Amino acid sequence: MFLTRRFYIALSVVVLLLAAGYLWSPMFTVGRVALLLFVLLTIADALLLWLPNLKSQTSNLNSQKFLPDRFSNGDENEVRIRVENNYRFPVNVEVIDEIPFVFQRRDVCFRARIEKLGAKTIKYSLRPTRRGVYGFGQVRLFVASPIGLLQRRFTQPSTLISQQVKVYPSFLMLHQYELLAISNNLTEMGIKRIRRVGHHTDFEQIKDYVAGDDFRTINWKASARRSKLMVNVYQDERSQQIYNVIDKGRIMQQAFRGMTLLDYSINASLVLSYVAMYKEDRAGLATFSSDFDTFVPASRRPGHMQTLLETLYAQQTEFGETDYAALVAHLNKHVTKRSLVVLYTNFTGLVSLQRQLPYLQQLNSRHRLLVVFFEDVELKQYIEGFQTSNLKPQPSNPEYYYHHVMADRFAYEQRLIVSTLRQYGILSLLTTPDNLSVDVINRYLEMKARQQL
Repeated sequence: MFLTRRFYIALSVVVLLLAAGYLWSPMFTVGRVALLLFVLLTIADALLLWLPNLKSQTSNLNSQKFLPDRFSNGDENEVRIRVENNYRFPVNVEVIDEIPFVFQRRDVCFRARIEKLGAKTIKYSLRPTRRGVYGFGQVRLFVASPIGLLQRRFTQPSTLISQQVKVYPSFLMLHQYELLAISNNLTEMGIKRIRRVGHHTDFEQIKDYVAGDDFRTINWKASARRSKLMVNVYQDERSQQIYNVIDKGRIMQQAFRGMTLLDYSINASLVLSYVAMYKEDRAGLATFSSDFDTFVPASRRPGHMQTLLETLYAQQTEFGETDYAALVAHLNKHVTKRSLVVLYTNFTGLVSLQRQLPYLQQLNSRHRLLVVFFEDVELKQYIEGFQTSNLKPQPSNPEYYYHHVMADRFAYEQRLIVSTLRQYGILSLLTTPDNLSVDVINRYLEMKARQQL
């Protein structure tokens, strides 16, 4: 049993009335009546809350929590709690859910009014930023009658206490892209339509000529046999291999909006694999850090996306330095066919790139290499804030200017990395973590349309 705020307010009024009786005696009589009424209401409130239930073998207040089978990392995941009122009267309920401590939230507390023998469903969402197993605790219900002086606590049944949910890479993003692809609305996600250069590469079929067909695709032999114009139909080259290669070194532990660069890379590689398989290409995966870690051969067979999802679920960053020599040796050993290799990594500066440049050149000589690395969003905002503040009086502290000069230098080195890779014929993509998935897909579609794979 818990005392409510209304209980203390009523008790304070009774005490003031009794105290006023020392100044004016009639008020003491009023205070005694108020005290009697307060005691009777408290007893009545307690009896209402602890009355037996109308239904046999059921609690006066029942709750049930509905969790998804798995959470999607970086997305809003819905949690539902259904509360059933078996009292003979309406009740006010305060619902507290014991969510995993990793969320660091103290606002998962909801208040609702439920009519007699009624029910209400409470919905809220959680956004995980780490993959793994999350354990949920109990659901605490604090119920008050219409009198509202006392509260009774109910706890979720012990059989439902232990609820664990696995947090996987962002599969909700996959469903979103899938629905947009079916309705041909990928442009809503920022996916651009790339104008194709030249002809398609694979022959598909011969069909009747219709107005608007390219005269260069006319099949004269088929036209002579059918006595009417026939044209060849071509399509994109299929069954190309797309490999997502993810760096798991300490450089990928940098966080943005609560998620590490590794998690953004995992989400982007999962979406790119789905789009590649939708385009009838084969998607594969490799991860590395101090040594070559995980390898999934490129495929588009049924169930391959689930294989990629389960493989990416267990990936974690390491504190060691990444070994590009091991990556080159093992990748060339496992991938014999020329493929598109999308390398997700990050560089702290031009010096770190120059150390790895010989290995990147070796990869690019056997495969089509696309290096994806990240732009520092906070650094960019810091530079933009300095540029907009030039019209205001500036402090005379030299340290103020030194910080901005260093920020400009780091930003310049990132642009220099892009130009250096271009000089060696290596494709690169400098993007922000939140735009990573869209930018990678756009680059893939562009390269496929221009036959650069």
